[in-house]
Amino acid sequence: MAGSHGHGHTPAAWTGVIIAFIGFCVAGAFMVMANPLGFWAGMVIIAAGAVVGGAMSVAGLGQKRPQPQPAQAES
Repeated sequence: MAGSHGHGHTPAAWTGVIIAFIGFCVAGAFMVMANPLGFWAGMVIIAAGAVVGGAMSVAGLGQKRPQPQPAQAES
Protein backbone atom coordinates (compact mmCIF):
# COMPACT_ATOMS: atom_id res chain seq x y z
CA MET A 1 0.00 0.00 0.00
CA ALA A 2 2.91 2.34 0.55
CA GLY A 3 3.74 2.56 -3.14
CA SER A 4 0.24 2.33 -4.57
CA HIS A 5 -0.55 6.06 -4.60
CA GLY A 6 1.41 9.12 -5.71
CA HIS A 7 0.69 11.18 -2.56
CA GLY A 8 2.28 14.29 -4.00
CA HIS A 9 5.60 12.90 -5.16
CA THR A 10 5.70 15.39 -8.03
CA PRO A 11 7.81 18.44 -8.86
CA ALA A 12 4.76 20.68 -8.30
CA ALA A 13 4.11 19.28 -4.82
CA TRP A 14 7.76 19.37 -3.75
CA THR A 15 8.25 22.93 -4.98
CA GLY A 16 5.07 24.20 -3.33
CA VAL A 17 5.89 22.55 -0.01
CA ILE A 18 9.50 23.76 0.02
CA ILE A 19 8.42 27.35 -0.66
CA ALA A 20 5.71 27.13 2.01
CA PHE A 21 8.22 25.66 4.50
CA ILE A 22 10.57 28.57 3.88
CA GLY A 23 7.62 30.92 4.46
CA PHE A 24 6.81 29.21 7.76
CA CYS A 25 10.42 29.58 8.85
CA VAL A 26 10.48 33.27 7.92
CA ALA A 27 7.14 33.96 9.62
CA GLY A 28 8.17 32.03 12.73
CA ALA A 29 11.50 33.82 13.05
CA PHE A 30 9.93 37.26 12.67
CA MET A 31 7.13 36.36 15.06
CA VAL A 32 9.71 35.55 17.74
CA MET A 33 11.50 38.81 16.95
CA ALA A 34 8.16 40.68 17.33
CA ASN A 35 8.40 42.11 13.81
CA PRO A 36 4.92 42.17 12.24
CA LEU A 37 6.14 43.24 8.79
CA GLY A 38 8.51 40.28 8.55
CA PHE A 39 5.80 37.94 9.82
CA TRP A 40 3.41 39.04 7.09
CA ALA A 41 6.20 38.72 4.52
CA GLY A 42 6.46 35.08 5.61
CA MET A 43 2.71 34.69 5.16
CA VAL A 44 3.03 36.05 1.62
CA ILE A 45 5.78 33.50 0.92
CA ILE A 46 3.47 30.72 2.14
CA ALA A 47 0.73 31.90 -0.21
CA ALA A 48 3.27 32.10 -3.03
CA GLY A 49 4.10 28.44 -2.41
CA ALA A 50 0.46 27.52 -2.95
CA VAL A 51 0.27 29.61 -6.12
CA VAL A 52 3.53 28.23 -7.56
CA GLY A 53 2.57 24.64 -6.75
CA GLY A 54 -0.86 25.10 -8.31
CA ALA A 55 0.58 26.73 -11.42
CA MET A 56 3.10 23.93 -11.85
CA SER A 57 0.33 21.37 -11.45
CA VAL A 58 -1.75 23.09 -14.13
CA ALA A 59 1.35 23.15 -16.35
CA GLY A 60 1.48 19.35 -16.18
CA LEU A 61 4.05 18.84 -13.44
CA GLY A 62 1.54 17.61 -10.87
CA GLN A 63 -0.08 14.27 -10.24
CA LYS A 64 -1.97 12.87 -13.21
CA ARG A 65 -5.69 12.41 -12.61
CA PRO A 66 -6.96 8.89 -13.23
CA GLN A 67 -9.02 8.53 -16.38
CA PRO A 68 -12.48 7.02 -15.85
CA GLN A 69 -12.78 3.54 -17.28
CA PRO A 70 -15.79 2.91 -19.51
CA ALA A 71 -18.28 0.45 -18.08
CA GLN A 72 -18.21 -2.92 -19.78
CA ALA A 73 -21.52 -4.41 -20.81
CA GLU A 74 -22.23 -7.91 -19.55
CA SER A 75 -23.24 -10.44 -22.19
